[in-house]
Amino acid sequence: MPRMSRTAVLLLLIVSSSVFLLFQLYYYRKYVSKPGPHLLNPAGHLTASHVQWTVKKFLALAQHFKLPLFLADTAALSLLSQHALQQHDRLEREPPCSFLCTGRPFTSFAVYANLWKYDPGFLLAAEQKGFELLELRGEDPRLASLDTLSGEKIPLYFLFRLHSYVIQVVFLYERSGNYLWHGALRLKADMDRSFAPFKLLDYGRHAGAYDRPQVVLTVLDNLDVRVPRNVTLFLAEQRQARFLECRYRDARNFLQLYPDDSSAAAVDFRRKAKSLLHLAARTLSHLGVPFWLSSGTCLGWFRQCNIITYGRDVDIGIFIADFRSDMIAAFRDAGLSLKHKFGKVEDSLELSFLSDEVKLDIFFFYEEGDVVWNGGTQAKSGRKFKYIFPRFSLCWAELLELKVRVPCETLDYLMANYGTTWGVPVRSWDWKSSPSNVQENGVWPLAEWSELIQVY
Repeated sequence: MPRMSRTAVLLLLIVSSSVFLLFQLYYYRKYVSKPGPHLLNPAGHLTASHVQWTVKKFLALAQHFKLPLFLADTAALSLLSQHALQQHDRLEREPPCSFLCTGRPFTSFAVYANLWKYDPGFLLAAEQKGFELLELRGEDPRLASLDTLSGEKIPLYFLFRLHSYVIQVVFLYERSGNYLWHGALRLKADMDRSFAPFKLLDYGRHAGAYDRPQVVLTVLDNLDVRVPRNVTLFLAEQRQARFLECRYRDARNFLQLYPDDSSAAAVDFRRKAKSLLHLAARTLSHLGVPFWLSSGTCLGWFRQCNIITYGRDVDIGIFIADFRSDMIAAFRDAGLSLKHKFGKVEDSLELSFLSDEVKLDIFFFYEEGDVVWNGGTQAKSGRKFKYIFPRFSLCWAELLELKVRVPCETLDYLMANYGTTWGVPVRSWDWKSSPSNVQENGVWPLAEWSELIQVY
């Protein structure tokens, strides 16, 4: 009997070992062996071969379905940019995955949405290749207006996951201001928040706006990949791409309380203001000088998604650090006449130009501690004024079919200037006393008036 018990135990051990061996063989063939590479290195991180294989598999799929992709991954493009600055005649051999293997568990691509017709077959094929998919949609802002609030959903992001590695695809849409836009990535309540490292992704924390980059086909890590021709410019744009959508719903509510002026004079002013704003943007872009909507023009964008017609001017802001001595000449060459020049570069500089009976006011902002300020001058008395704002960053927006900058902290900016009643139209406005943030700032010395107070 003892001999029979030992035999039974031995057989049980043999059977158990065989079952475990078969399970290991099944797992190896399904998850580890070719066609895929080893997933983890001894430290438990994804191997370079797995990253390269996953990207290669995805790019082959995208090419088959003619998806117009280009590499938008900031880490990979930064490596590419650094590499371009180095000598190419080095003797040492580069690693097989020098650019796409960034140490992050994802790679980001962008797609020109207008060049690709949505094809469900692409997503089905990706799933058949083993990719898990998370598709995120959002409302189409191109269809939104003061008359209609868009309800149509468009693809904003595809997230493909294979063995814990994620491919992010961000859709870039053409906007009327001749720029590219992507939406913010927002998860619905029922979506898997562990699907991807969302806080690490390059795109999605907010909407973004870009000039259309030229792309070129190159070879990275033995893979054919399209990349922006000017990598450094694209990366700089990406860092400052945050976009604020016009608040159409609030604007429509405002216009129900305060109907818009549709007179012939108002329509004519809007036409002239649009032309002037576009001209100013082109001129400053040529000079490489960034600007933002300020004062009443910023208020009009934020409050009613349009120009305030009774303001009769266009207001923009520029940091004094971006001032250029050839700025006046550039505006004159563009066809504008100088109306006045107040102050100096060191203190309270202000320029005003005229075009087709519409005034362009350029306010220069000075940084001082935790605030910024711009100056004002009364020509007849030499009195100086100072308008103080909390510090702000700049975002992109759209006004009059033009991509323009606005303060990201728009409400704080406007409340500093107009107070808590910014939402109520005020037709009688005294620039010396009406603003909430105005302060007396002395008087220009009489001997310097000829230089500091110039009226044309």
